[in-house]
Formats: sequence, structure tokens, C-alpha cells
Amino acid sequence: MAFLDFLHISIADQQLYGFAEGQLRLRFSVSTARNGAGELNGSGCTPRGLHQVRARLGDGLPQGAVLRGRRWTGEVWSPELHGISPGRDWILTRILWLSGCEPGVNRLGQVDTFRRYIYIHGTPDCEPMGVPLSHGCIRMRNADLLQLFPLVPPHCAVRIDEAPCPDWAAAELE
Repeated sequence: MAFLDFLHISIADQQLYGFAEGQLRLRFSVSTARNGAGELNGSGCTPRGLHQVRARLGDGLPQGAVLRGRRWTGEVWSPELHGISPGRDWILTRILWLSGCEPGVNRLGQVDTFRRYIYIHGTPDCEPMGVPLSHGCIRMRNADLLQLFPLVPPHCAVRIDEAPCPDWAAAELE
């Protein structure tokens, strides 16, 4: 499959849709923020609007690699490790670090997505998808993220909004 040129993340249906050349190529279940949509720093919300992938981190790491401060800790997630750190916000496998493209909406000042460290990242398989539970990021299944990651080039456009994906696009993968 060719590189994707656009990602649409729907807060309404908790799905990530990947497009190439105007055609829907893939769809994954995600988990956005428990606190809903919002752009303010410290809100714990998922920011809306047009973004781009500013950095791609973790290429070559094993599935379940634990990342902290955007660096591999050397750990690989396991149920035992999970039990030792209950309540930890796990960032696993890969990071697609987002940067806002709309000054005053999701870029610069108190609404800067990049400075808020908003990522598309992996999460433990025991965490539910399709339910908003993150602290602002977009969580994905590790296996799904491993499928998505090589298809997303730097600066790939990412639209995050509260609208569901258009029916025509969702029907393409049926």
C-alpha cells in the first residue's frame, strides 16, 4: 500500500480513517480523551482541527515497547508489568506526535497541540477501544499501530473532529 496522505480521527465514532489519493484505505478503532474535545493546555481533552504528524518515534522497537518522555525505557509491556504500575498512562510501541496547523485554534499559546504532547500511540490490549478514556491522546491497539505507522509519512495531514466519518467513506471498506 502507498503512503497515506490524510488521517481523519472521529471523536464521535472513535475511529481513525486513513486515506490515500482520496480513497479510504483503512479504518481502526481508537480511544480519544475521557474529558472530550478541547484544545486548552492542561484540559486532558483531545484537540480538534487540522494537524500534521510532526515526528514519528519508535521505528524498529518491539511491539509493546514502553515509551516515557518519547524514549524507550527498555521495558516491554506485559500483564505483570501492568500489575506493578496500576493507573499508569501507558504509551506503547510507536508515537505519531501531532502538531496543530491552525494558529489560535490548536497551534501556539495555550492551545498548542505539539507542546501538549498529543500523540497517536499504542496502549495495552486490555484497554478498551471505541470508548473515550485517554488523557488527550489518541490510543490505538499496538497491532493496529504497527500496521498504520509505516504508511504515515512525516507531515501527513490529520483532521480531528467530532463529526462521524462520511457514510460514503465508511461504506468503502465494507
